[in-house]
Amino acid sequence: MGIRHIVFDIGNVLLNFDPELAYLDLIPDRDQRQAFLRDVCSRDWITAQDRVQAWAPGEAALVARHPDRETLIRSFRERWHDMVPEAIADSVGMLKTLTAAGFDVTALTNFNGETFDDASERFDFFRLFRGMTVSGKVGLLKPEPEIFEHHTAAFDLVPGATVFIDDVAANVSAAREAGWHALQFVSPDRLRCDLRSLDVPV
Repeated sequence: MGIRHIVFDIGNVLLNFDPELAYLDLIPDRDQRQAFLRDVCSRDWITAQDRVQAWAPGEAALVARHPDRETLIRSFRERWHDMVPEAIADSVGMLKTLTAAGFDVTALTNFNGETFDDASERFDFFRLFRGMTVSGKVGLLKPEPEIFEHHTAAFDLVPGATVFIDDVAANVSAAREAGWHALQFVSPDRLRCDLRSLDVPV
């Protein structure tokens, strides 16, 4: 069965995302900056924020746990645009090529609802997707099986004719469990080769 449906993750596949960029001047020491992002505005906290639409409740809960870090915690949202400085041009070029070639292209992304709304206004490539499943909008997260089931049903995908592109290995594995083809994004050049191996011309 040939590939008809192509599903893109967004963060670090089509859009650069690096929280450190917002804190370079606020926490100049690299070790202290990384410790803050490891222990306070942690990966687990960011993931929890990605499950919801509203940013403020999770921010308030974190401030309550770390009142001495309030300014830095609030800076995460205030400086969020600094964390996503640019699209990954070569990846966006492939997205444009695939949509122009007639492939059915959608997005499946872990993204807080508010920051997703900000990003979709900022970056034109969001308009290229037929549709998008956003974790903060549906209350589900990759790699939970339910979000893949939701996306399949919402966009009437044929799993065996679907390929998913994500930078996180656990999400790639979950897509394969859902019956999709899946590719781990490492670089645009590698993605181009991997898609061609599935007879997807890019």
